[in-house]
Amino acid sequence: MLKAYILDDEPLARDELKYLLIRSEQVDILGEADCVEDAVAAIIELKPDLVFLDIELAEENGLSLARQLEPLEQTPAIVFATAYDEYALEAFDLDAVDYILKPFDEERIHKTLEKIKKMQNLGKKNNLIQSSVKQNNNGKIAVLVDERIVLLTVADIVYLESSEGKCNIVTIEQAYKVAEALVVLEKKVNNAKFLRVHRSFIVNVDHIVEIEPWFNSTYNLHMRDGSQVPVSRTYVKLLKRQLGF
Repeated sequence: MLKAYILDDEPLARDELKYLLIRSEQVDILGEADCVEDAVAAIIELKPDLVFLDIELAEENGLSLARQLEPLEQTPAIVFATAYDEYALEAFDLDAVDYILKPFDEERIHKTLEKIKKMQNLGKKNNLIQSSVKQNNNGKIAVLVDERIVLLTVADIVYLESSEGKCNIVTIEQAYKVAEALVVLEKKVNNAKFLRVHRSFIVNVDHIVEIEPWFNSTYNLHMRDGSQVPVSRTYVKLLKRQLGF
């Protein structure tokens, strides 16, 4: 059973989520709170595996709680449960496991729990504590693809792309679609050869074969596999500094 904690300042929303989690028969709810201060104290004491966080609280922001939890030795997996979809990017930048929208859908909750169980089986530190797996000594990373755990050679990765809440890992030989956020994969590869060039793209600079000037001071990168990756204006300076042009 997963041990969960809920932060939401709407009692009806908490009750609905608790009901769905109890119905799943996969979750033991350790507690709930309606403010960040109470939640932080309880989470430190109870050490849940999983925390469901609302974002828009009455006078606070659930994102602030996620930031406060990051330094903990045993950080719970975070699922943002909110009525607002505009925070999704920032949520995944905080290594959120998932992002579900109100009103809650039972099937969607089940998918979230299944995702977490798969992550647990993949070998996350202790009980879902980390959302990244350390790169091993052979320069490989483990990723969950459908029901399989696939080992990828980091040097063979051409680029990473965030798309529709998932990520594409494009290698020299083929592409893999995984459920992990781009920021999580960025930590997994943990390699100076990988450079973020766009909000949705991280490239392996060893696989860049041409840099093509594009509109409005942006660029297109021609990659070794024949694909093209856009460079947004935000990351142009970083690209130039990294490659010296």
